[in-house]
Amino acid sequence: MRQTAMILAVASALGLSACSGLNDRDQKMLSGGAIGAGVGAVGTVITGGCVTCGAVIGGAVGTGAGYIMHENEKARK
Repeated sequence: MRQTAMILAVASALGLSACSGLNDRDQKMLSGGAIGAGVGAVGTVITGGCVTCGAVIGGAVGTGAGYIMHENEKARK
């Protein structure tokens, strides 16, 4: 399980570096999803849960949070 968490953490870091050609909304969603997947995977390793489930749920929550952040910033302008 720890090996899977490490792979997901590295994949998350690589996902963050792939944001260069995206618009602002897509950057925030991709970054949020990658960070969420990494945090979800590590969190489930610590608690002894399903790493894949944690990564999927964390990625979904992170993507949604990135979208909400973008919409909030857009509304402030």
